[in-house]
Amino acid sequence: MSDDTDADADDAEPPERSTAPQSEYTTGQVAFGFVVALVGVAITFGMPLAFL
Repeated sequence: MSDDTDADADDAEPPERSTAPQSEYTTGQVAFGFVVALVGVAITFGMPLAFL
């Protein structure tokens, strides 16, 4: 009978992708996200207010 367990599990490659909450973000990525959020808020609220 063969052993079906993977004895080399510690040598396995890490997954190519990981989920966002488990990832660390650089300061540049956070700043870019903040700028994108500001542009979105400006479009969402600024455009209607500009046409009043």
